[in-house]
This record gives sequence, structure tokens and C-alpha cells, in this order.
Amino acid sequence: MDAASARWWGRGVTTTDPLDALALPGGLTARHPTEADHARVQAVLAAWWGHMGGEHGDLQRALLLPRLFFQHMTDTSTLVEDADGRLVAFLVGFLSPAHPDVAYIHFVGVDPAAQGGGLGRRLYEAFLAAAAARGAREVRCITGPDNRGSVAFHTRMGFALEPGDREEDGVPVHSDYDGPGLDRVSFVRPLP
Repeated sequence: MDAASARWWGRGVTTTDPLDALALPGGLTARHPTEADHARVQAVLAAWWGHMGGEHGDLQRALLLPRLFFQHMTDTSTLVEDADGRLVAFLVGFLSPAHPDVAYIHFVGVDPAAQGGGLGRRLYEAFLAAAAARGAREVRCITGPDNRGSVAFHTRMGFALEPGDREEDGVPVHSDYDGPGLDRVSFVRPLP
């Protein structure tokens, strides 16, 4: 990332580690997740998503975060805890091995009690800055078509909705994106 790009990110950070670019409110700390954090993250998914989609939705979210993300993709992922060590937020992201100029945000969660204070935005900004410093030129991510809060968040963060094969309430949807009946909304955002 050149100096102009670093200033564009607002902090002058040129690090490739998202933790270095992350400014957190008092009492919160960030670190890279470890394999031992897999169970902790799995334990909060259903509650943090309000059991959206019922048992089937809870199972799908759990299946989207297998242990391998906590074994092999930790250097670009972030876990946020409060002063008591309680999980408050996480972001699992990586640079594509097949497309080095593409970064991917796979899964992000913020405790509902901590939402609305900019923590999700800070996690994204830190990941975006680190991905750009590592040479990524765009970031991609997906969400479920029923997760309207996620669609709104991503568009506020400057992500563009990618055309799908159909629309639901004006939102482009990719049918069977992740398998039969697993429709998704796809986003892309260029990096400086």
C-alpha cells in the first residue's frame, strides 16, 4: 500500500496484520483466533443470530465455520474479547490462494449487546487495510437473502451487490449458491 492509500484508510497503517489497524473501544482487546476458539465461536452462533431460520439456520451457520478456519486462516482473522475474556466479536477472513488479488470475508459476528457501536465496521476496516497491504485489489463476501441487516451493513460499507439469477425485494440473489436451497447474496468491494 502506498502512502496515499494508507492515508485513504485514515490511519496511515501499512501493516499486513489486521490487529495493527484495529482501534477498539476501552475494555476490549483483539487477537488472532486459535484452534481452541472454535468451540467458543460455535457456542454463540445460534444466540447471536437469534436462531434465524430455526434449527436448520442454526445448523447451516455452524457448518459454515468448521475447525479448519481456526487452524489454517488465523493470521488474517480476528477475535475480540472484553476485559473478562468474554467473546464479543469475530471476523474470519483470508486472501484467496487461487486469486492473490482477492480477499474474502467468510464470517463475521458481533454480540447483539455490542452492536450499533461500530465494532463490526472497525473489524471490516482493519481487514480491508491489511488485505490491501498484502496486495489484494478487491474483497468479496456473501450473506443469506433473509439477513437484511447484513445486506444493509455491507452496502453501507461500500460493497456492491453482484447480479444474481433472481431478485427478492430488490436484492439480487444467487439460487443454490452454496448447494441446493442454499441461496446467497454476493458482494464485492474494490480496494485502493
